[in-house]
Amino acid sequence: MILTTTFNPDFVTRTLKTTGVVLLFVLAFGSMYYGFYDSLALFSAGVWSMVNLIFLSYLIRAAIRPEGVDKVKVIGLMAVKFPLLYAALYFLIVTPIFRPIPLLLGFSSVLIVMVLKAVGRALLHLDNTVSENHSRGIA
Repeated sequence: MILTTTFNPDFVTRTLKTTGVVLLFVLAFGSMYYGFYDSLALFSAGVWSMVNLIFLSYLIRAAIRPEGVDKVKVIGLMAVKFPLLYAALYFLIVTPIFRPIPLLLGFSSVLIVMVLKAVGRALLHLDNTVSENHSRGIA
């Protein structure tokens, strides 16, 4: 049995939505259990990671296209992403009230959600069902 997978741009959107919900829960309930500043650090780093993924997704879609590279869009996205986003990263890291561990967890939150979504799809055999339905012509 061969699994065929194709890139689904909705995966990034679903990952961002799930990460946003998880981060809101962490901010709301984590502040009661772990302290407000640790929860705020995790939330802020997670939001930074989500914005970084959004910019990276747009940058890849503008650079890798069948029609060729959209140079204006790529330069514009790079002009926003690199100086502004990484300046925000610097200020997140050097903020004295944020500890490193919650920041690292926040930066990793998008990747953790992606891995858990992929493992969930593999365990529930959702990819097999989708590929079998497509081969039969069922939508």
